[in-house]
Amino acid sequence: MKIRIKGNSIRVRLTRSEVDEFGAGGYLEEKTEFGNNSFTYALQSKPGITDLEAGFADSKMTMYVPASIPAAWAANETVGYENNMDIGDDKRLFLLLEKDFKCIDAPPHEDQSDNFENPHKVC
Repeated sequence: MKIRIKGNSIRVRLTRSEVDEFGAGGYLEEKTEFGNNSFTYALQSKPGITDLEAGFADSKMTMYVPASIPAAWAANETVGYENNMDIGDDKRLFLLLEKDFKCIDAPPHEDQSDNFENPHKVC
């Protein structure tokens, strides 16, 4: 699972096996360690919501996904889901969850063996 954060924008990309694992169990988690501290990021299926949501507590960022999505997403061709989540004070947090495609121009050292086939000729 890869995350990209820029300002009020969070983008999460999943490989083929991660999409399958999320579809089967409704939860994925990764951790980046900084010595004695760590930053955890997770993807969690959540009943009762209709759009992507996110939260941050105890050094953990969680993107919540409507419960109807994970299993279906693993079996269909949908690339991803997005939402502009209202966070108050006339501010929004853009959330994007997408399948990770192979990049045509990727450096040779980057392992893309588990990525989805890229439908485009260039990245």
